[in-house]
Amino acid sequence: MEQPRNKSMSIKQSSAPTAERTIAEAGIKCLVPDFRNLGALLRIIFLGNALIVITALMRISTFSSFWGECVVLAGRSELPLLVFVCLLYGLGGWLQRLHWRELTMIVCAIAMLLAVLSQSLLFRPTNADGYVLGMLWGLGAAALMVCYFYWRQIAQMPALDEARILALTSRIRPHFFFNSLNGVLGVIRTNPRRAEQALESLAELFRDLMRDSRQLVTLCDEIELCNRYLELERLRLGDRLQVKWELKYAPLNALVPPLMLQPLVENAVYHGIEPSLEIGLILVRIVRKGNFLDVRLSNPVHQEGSSRTAGNRMALGNIRERLHLFFDLEATLTTEVKDGEFIVRIRMPLRREEK
Repeated sequence: MEQPRNKSMSIKQSSAPTAERTIAEAGIKCLVPDFRNLGALLRIIFLGNALIVITALMRISTFSSFWGECVVLAGRSELPLLVFVCLLYGLGGWLQRLHWRELTMIVCAIAMLLAVLSQSLLFRPTNADGYVLGMLWGLGAAALMVCYFYWRQIAQMPALDEARILALTSRIRPHFFFNSLNGVLGVIRTNPRRAEQALESLAELFRDLMRDSRQLVTLCDEIELCNRYLELERLRLGDRLQVKWELKYAPLNALVPPLMLQPLVENAVYHGIEPSLEIGLILVRIVRKGNFLDVRLSNPVHQEGSSRTAGNRMALGNIRERLHLFFDLEATLTTEVKDGEFIVRIRMPLRREEK
């Protein structure tokens, strides 16, 4: 288990000198931001208002006039800023297919055009200097916004790589592999065919764990991975392990982060089924709600030691962090204990596989 940790440290060291060179050497494309994402839109509004405050500080001669200057600049800038955000949202799908250079030119052109239109229709400067200053302010604001998002994408690339290493090293705990192999050894003489199938499932599980975790996968593939895992767990848990999938309204071609469901199912087995000698039910319900995907997983609750509880928090925190890396503020993971069940709910934007 030490080797993956050393590999993670080497990633940090190699990315420290120049993040752009590391990204180029790794062959990773620095994607443009998704302007249909709520987090991206809120950041644009925050940056725009921060620039208003900075501009007000540069224009005042005494601090007593600061708030008045802020009100004047906000009155001139807030409407164009909101229109700018709405345009980016509407063009988000098209803009995301562009390169950074093209994106910069288009965003700056939109900002300058809005600056001219807002001054012509609303404020009407007395001379041409007013129009020029408005255009320059809009150009500077748009350029700073693009620079911020570009820096943020580069800064997140090492984090995505580290998340991939964490996924490879901690998604399935070592005890699972030992238990699976012991389960195979237990049936290899009495049921050789079942032991062979279990080894094939274990090999497929390893293959899925080693795939690139930076790319989204289909919900169908993720469910298939969970079923292979459950087949291995049934070797030692037998009929005690009961799983019910409610997938009638689930879009199976939806894109989800890799290894999102399997750790939740593993936690449910480890915390809800193993501690009891009675039959336990794990219920997984996946439905589409508008433009979002709602995942709900529940398992029985038992009195457990602190080590099991800590492991549960670690796995949930890892999944929550990866959801944030993929979907920013639009994805949430919540947990609750209700009626003797531990319930995990994930809500994320609905993305579909392109055909």
